[in-house]
Amino acid sequence: MITIHSQFDGGNIEVVEASDPADIRLKIRKDEGGEHGQWFMFELAGGRGADCCMSIENAGEMSYPEGFRDYQAVACEDGESWLRVPTAFDGKRLVISHTPAVDIVRYAYFAPYDFERHCNLIARAQWHPDVSAEVLGSTPDGRPLTLLNIGNREAPSRRIWITARQHPGETMAEWWVEGFLDRLLDEADGVSRALLEHAAIHLVPNMNPDGSVRGHLRVNAHGVNLNRAWRDPDPETSPEVWHVRRRMHETGVDLALDVHGDEALPYNFIAGGEGVARWNDAMETELADFKARLARITPDFQTEYGYERDAPGSADLRKCTDYIAETFGCLAMTLEMPFKDAANRPVPETGWSPERSKALGAAFVDVLWQTITAN
Repeated sequence: MITIHSQFDGGNIEVVEASDPADIRLKIRKDEGGEHGQWFMFELAGGRGADCCMSIENAGEMSYPEGFRDYQAVACEDGESWLRVPTAFDGKRLVISHTPAVDIVRYAYFAPYDFERHCNLIARAQWHPDVSAEVLGSTPDGRPLTLLNIGNREAPSRRIWITARQHPGETMAEWWVEGFLDRLLDEADGVSRALLEHAAIHLVPNMNPDGSVRGHLRVNAHGVNLNRAWRDPDPETSPEVWHVRRRMHETGVDLALDVHGDEALPYNFIAGGEGVARWNDAMETELADFKARLARITPDFQTEYGYERDAPGSADLRKCTDYIAETFGCLAMTLEMPFKDAANRPVPETGWSPERSKALGAAFVDVLWQTITAN
């Protein structure tokens, strides 16, 4: 007997029909507020050895239907490894075809990063002598919004802010954070030790814990897109941004990175704050130098493909990167990673994955060190 479940951390699916493994029909539940949707994760039980055909019938009605073209869903049969499985999209339905080798399998839009792992990440990090954990406030659902303060906070040469997972379905962002922290806090790594001596790093591993647990793609528990709340955050409906922004103004910001995932573009790339009113030649050079350094460090990053450059004066100060670039006059960037594979460096079995996200996070230790010592 086939059964489908999604009542767990990050789960999202509605069952239309599941009596025949060859014709399982599902729908994605939209985020709070009904405007956004794309993330899915569910568990299939009872399908061992059966040729299962799982059709998500409303895929074409989701926020980024182009994100389902040339896309392969991920499946996990061992509780750890997420591998790509055959997936087709006809513009309306997303059809996942898989023959499970075990009784219980989970399927997802991308490998999940659950709240327990998030809490364990913070618990491990805070034992490092150069780390303190700070709860900035509570989310609408009552979860802690945690900031990690890392490195030299007395007389740093740079004050670096890193935020991740404003959009909760972009789970690769927190996998990136895990890889970055693992390397940054490795006391045997000379580059990491030097970076901690010279920089104060303020890191929010998950800006949107509520949306993450609820299985949202893009918004928090009140249906607010946090990356459209930076100009005027509401302490009631977008407290996550309100708390982080307040703390940024207390510490100051010399460099900022907001970590995301992009549904449609199969590349790792960086977008800057080129559209802000105070953009100048020095900021242009600093952004170009940062991207060039990163591209030399890891071929998984590239500079040919990305978002269209913002026209002068067209910045949206509701967005994190634009707000920080304009307010603090510093290098502020948005890192985007793919839900699909990285087309310039494909690995078909896994596509872009947690392991590759972590490796990219680790590479940022090098680029940050090179950046703060460049001048």
